[in-house]
Order: sequence, then C-alpha cells, then structure tokens
Amino acid sequence: MNRLIELRKNKLMVPKEVAKYLNISLELYLDYESYDKELSIEHLIKLALLYNTSVDYIIGLTDVKTPYQRTKEYENIN
Repeated sequence: MNRLIELRKNKLMVPKEVAKYLNISLELYLDYESYDKELSIEHLIKLALLYNTSVDYIIGLTDVKTPYQRTKEYENIN
C-alpha cells in the first residue's frame, strides 16, 4: 500500500484534513497520494512531523517507521 495512504488511514484522517494541514488544495494532495506529483521538501517534513515518522520512511528508503531523534528546532513539533 502507498505509504502516504497507510499513514493517513492509521491517523484516522481523510485526504481533505491532510490537505488543510498542508495548506494545499485537495487535488494537489490527492496527486501526492497517487504519485502524480512529487512532494515538496516542506510538505515532506510536515507530513513526517504529522505522522511521527521519518522522511526516509515516507519515501521508501527504510521500513522503520520510528522517527530519528529530532533537532531542537523540531523536537516539540507534532
């Protein structure tokens, strides 16, 4: 299953909620989920924070969902 869809469903969110969180259109978010558009780095970071995982997990570089230790800038964001 697509990781963006898996993470969203595990968080019990619908696409519209994630699009609102990212401050983008629903259409753009659905393009992200269907791989029709590449995620921007800004959105990738926001999604990793939202889902409490790593960017590497979202893009498929690892199967480990647990996020890395965050820098002070991001440690209290979730």
